[in-house]
Amino acid sequence: MQDRQQHRKLSRLRQELLEVLERLRKTLEVVLARSPLVKGSVYQIARRCGTPNCRCTRGQLHRNFVLTWSEQGRHRMRSLPPPRVAEIRQKSKEYARFRRARTEVAVLYNRMLALLDQIQELRREAPGDE
Repeated sequence: MQDRQQHRKLSRLRQELLEVLERLRKTLEVVLARSPLVKGSVYQIARRCGTPNCRCTRGQLHRNFVLTWSEQGRHRMRSLPPPRVAEIRQKSKEYARFRRARTEVAVLYNRMLALLDQIQELRREAPGDE
């Protein structure tokens, strides 16, 4: 009876391991893509320039797109030329997607190790058992 339960549990664990491997395969497709990545976020800012007679002093603020990111614990910002905003935004989204996939790989790796440990325990016999 216990042998049958053990076989069923082992079968479920093997099936779950195969499912985790399939999720890993799909996740690695994101990681192995060849598209370029840009760390950071793209957004539009509005600000005053500081010139006394400029229109921005009357409420019409200057608007431009920037890329912000952190580097060595400091926040950085770079102004983007209008023709490159869409391109940089896409590369930034790909970077975020890559980072999520990287996190998922770590989670799947830990789950696979846990499943392998359980499978090992179910398959292992005590020394001298024959």
